[in-house]
Amino acid sequence: MAGEPQADCLFCKIVAGDVPATIVRETETTVAFRDINPQAPTHILVIPKVHHPDAASLAAAEPQIAADVLREAGEVAAEEKIDGTGFRIVFNTGSGAGQTVFHAHAHVLGGRGLNWPPG
Repeated sequence: MAGEPQADCLFCKIVAGDVPATIVRETETTVAFRDINPQAPTHILVIPKVHHPDAASLAAAEPQIAADVLREAGEVAAEEKIDGTGFRIVFNTGSGAGQTVFHAHAHVLGGRGLNWPPG
């Protein structure tokens, strides 16, 4: 059920503390941790503690928590000192867009030039 922890979800296991992660920030509603396969010098994932399969589902069901994820992405960028030089927030939705963990999450990327268009 949406919003409830899923036994087979890697990010739910990180939220529960069952799988280790390099956590950089945590709030009542979010967890931010370093990506294990970074695509930029700074690559941090910001996830909601509640389980929703993607950003669109999260925003439809719990818009305040979706806003929390975005706010925390900005806080992460400031703490990592990439807010002044520019950073990207990416939500991949669906396997065709590169989503591999079906728990809503934002990628915060920075620390190098980020070309446009992406990918």
